[in-house]
Amino acid sequence: MIEQFASSLSFESVKAAKDLHKRIGFTLLMLVVFRVGTYIPIPGVNPEVLSEFIRANSAGILGIFDMFSGGALSRMTILALGLSPYISSSIIIQLISKLVPKFEYLTKEGEQGRRKMNTYTRYLTVGLSAVQGFGVSILIEQMGGMVGLGADTLLINVWLFRFVTMISIMGGTLFLMWLGEQITSRGIGNGISTLIYAGIVANLPSSLVSAFTMGREEGVYYVLPLLLGIASVIFAYVVFMEKAQRRIPIQYPRRNPQEVMNMPNYLPLKVNISGVMPPIFAQALLSIPILTLGSIAALASNEYINTFLNLLKPGSWFYTSVQLAMVIFFSFFYTSIMFNTKETADNLKKGQAYIPGIRPGEQTQQYLSYVVNRITVVGAAYLASICLIPNIVQAHISLNSFFGGTSILIIVSVTIETISQIQTHLFASQYKGLINRRKR
Repeated sequence: MIEQFASSLSFESVKAAKDLHKRIGFTLLMLVVFRVGTYIPIPGVNPEVLSEFIRANSAGILGIFDMFSGGALSRMTILALGLSPYISSSIIIQLISKLVPKFEYLTKEGEQGRRKMNTYTRYLTVGLSAVQGFGVSILIEQMGGMVGLGADTLLINVWLFRFVTMISIMGGTLFLMWLGEQITSRGIGNGISTLIYAGIVANLPSSLVSAFTMGREEGVYYVLPLLLGIASVIFAYVVFMEKAQRRIPIQYPRRNPQEVMNMPNYLPLKVNISGVMPPIFAQALLSIPILTLGSIAALASNEYINTFLNLLKPGSWFYTSVQLAMVIFFSFFYTSIMFNTKETADNLKKGQAYIPGIRPGEQTQQYLSYVVNRITVVGAAYLASICLIPNIVQAHISLNSFFGGTSILIIVSVTIETISQIQTHLFASQYKGLINRRKR
């Protein structure tokens, strides 16, 4: 795809794509707004104490959250939770749509049903962000010196601080949700993925500096080159797997040779149909019990809760097992949403196309389901390995979150998706230009 994009790219085609200029400009403007939002602090939080605490725990779950939020968590801004509540709400609504007949019916109602599902997702996002925002306020409050100007100085009343923090974080999450939807409809790429991508890339310079500083302080100067080498290997692995396809041959009945020549002779199926969503879904769902139990433990310490929190620390066998199980589950779940075998089989039948040796209709659907399930096993294993690599490396090196497989997976996937959309808009602009010339 990238090779095709590069070969078809020309100054004239880019100059003529006026709509593409507007979309790219709008996307860049929204990303600037997003970056400004990551610097608007929550009232009453001591930034120096918070920054030191986040720096000391950058290799753990806080470092992952901070990476996805574009550094907003380390500065404790109104965007501290990022899009985690919205992603969690989307997962819950999608799961419900598979279990509850009423919601399943809505998914088949077309645009109207999709709008209703989006409305339910927004309502649930409000509730989850409010609960998680309240939990964040409790965690901040329990950390010595985090609230106020000093360890014994409070700027505001305790309950007022909790309320302000909850409202600030909830408002920031809803604003990000709206921002992502605007990028999707009026910009380039998937808005939610683009915002996460921007947050990760924005942390790249600080990640490199912290890796270099860590190596210099410990007297191990090969740390940064080693991390860059690991990241390069993961990057090559991700690019290879993201471009991998299973091509199913298709044929058309005898007709005009020129017409047949212009039609595809195979059905391309990506090995990783689910894309980057399974690791993001897994990370978002894991954040809920960690934040909830952490808030409860901060108010009233309990031996069982502390034990469970220790199990949920990134790198532990329990956390790794749950994460891998979630990634594998969401790989199959999201693939079933993204690729409808019945709809594909019907489209092939309507286009008078068929798979050699397979009858059109139900047999084609069964064959496609068989092939998709097989390649999804490979795709799920690939995503699981991407999530597992950082845990293995982190057992020997204090790995910065940017150098993890999930962040590189997001960067590669979003880049490929964005290039694909830019290419689509360029082709649409060229066809529009040809049509206008013929009318003249």
